[in-house]
Amino acid sequence: MSDLWPGERGTIKAKADFNVSEDVAALRKAIEGIGTTEKTLIDILTHRSSSQKQAISKAYEETTKRILVNDLKGDTKGSLEDLLVALARPPAVNDAKWLNKAIKGAGTDTNILIEILASRTNKQIKEMSAAFAEVIKKTPMQELKTEVSGDFGKAILLLAEGARDESTNVNADKAKEDAKALYQAGEKRLGTDESKFIEILCKRSIPHLRQTILEYKNISGKTLQKSIEKEISGDLEELLVAIVKCVMSTPAYFAEKIYKSMKGAGTDETTLTRVMVSRGEIDMLDIRAEFKKLYQRSLYKEISSDVSGSYGDCLKMICGGED
Repeated sequence: MSDLWPGERGTIKAKADFNVSEDVAALRKAIEGIGTTEKTLIDILTHRSSSQKQAISKAYEETTKRILVNDLKGDTKGSLEDLLVALARPPAVNDAKWLNKAIKGAGTDTNILIEILASRTNKQIKEMSAAFAEVIKKTPMQELKTEVSGDFGKAILLLAEGARDESTNVNADKAKEDAKALYQAGEKRLGTDESKFIEILCKRSIPHLRQTILEYKNISGKTLQKSIEKEISGDLEELLVAIVKCVMSTPAYFAEKIYKSMKGAGTDETTLTRVMVSRGEIDMLDIRAEFKKLYQRSLYKEISSDVSGSYGDCLKMICGGED
């Protein structure tokens, strides 16, 4: 939820001397030749902005009467296919597809729901909802209502409205009031009033919540995250902690997700792909910096030692350098 425009802190940027027909010709050659030239696909899809890639997709379809995303699917496989397809799609379509997959699988994948709805701006949520309705013919709200319930469901549906307050003025007294209300709804009483946590964390503006988190520590002597972890459990705890982390630093939240996707035996390539693609054009430079601060090594090196082949090469391109 950076206060900057997308692109300013991203590693995937618009190409200055962009030539759509040249790119279409290069992609066709890479896809239609014998054996796919993966390097060309990676190079183009990681060095063009989202709007440039949409122009490429449109021109590709006009020239070949085929859909670029489908050709990428037919020509590559596994994790590389998922990565290239996601890079070629508009961000809102990616979010809609990931959300739909989270809802539709056997049992709801709450991790993906939480990640998307806790970290996206109102504008991103609105664009995702429009893309979702176009593809699925229902709104995310209609689909989610049948999938999530209880306090977690209430919080998820509030976030899915994309109606978080966006004012940038912070009233210190109001932030104090909210901090006190949170303290009294949790730490201060026997049993927890979850609805108060949901209302404040899902509706208030990001700058206001930053101030509230500071005030909370003054009142309680504990961080709000620690109190949530102590007072609330299950999916709701995960969601509220994710919101608090994103309020404090969205890049740090994603640096941790990337780290966890590579830590331990085997790599969680689905999460790695989703995060790298969704943040590549927004705040990857900040994620890299946070990653280094948190784990004392560069994200580029971590990817190099964890993921190989063309999939690894493509991730390194999105990472954008060794810092």
